[in-house]
Amino acid sequence: MNAPNDLKYTQSHEWVRLNDDGSVTVGITDHAQEQLGDLVFVETPEIDSEVESEDAVAVVESVKAASDIYAPLGGSITDANGALADEPELVNNDPYNAGWLYKMTPANGTDVEQLMDSDDYESYVTSQG
Repeated sequence: MNAPNDLKYTQSHEWVRLNDDGSVTVGITDHAQEQLGDLVFVETPEIDSEVESEDAVAVVESVKAASDIYAPLGGSITDANGALADEPELVNNDPYNAGWLYKMTPANGTDVEQLMDSDDYESYVTSQG
């Protein structure tokens, strides 16, 4: 399983990268994109929207199913990956870099520390069978 050590993770299979300016970049994990299969559509959240932790903020649709993407933290959406409108497969090909979904400024920056690290995430996925 590919779960980089420099990221944090949620039980709903989002990853979170803490940026130098205190904002975070969010995407779905390699495990999630494998489970979904080839993505055909990505709906990113609206910039400047305020969200609560665990709000459904985006949608990814594959040939198998559509899935909500949840906010890992409360805060404000500051950017969205516009390239995904024309190239949703970026999420499949490079989920941790080119396939990021959106960026946000957390309402409470320390909330990031409450998320799982890569070892905890891998154990969680394994325990889910």
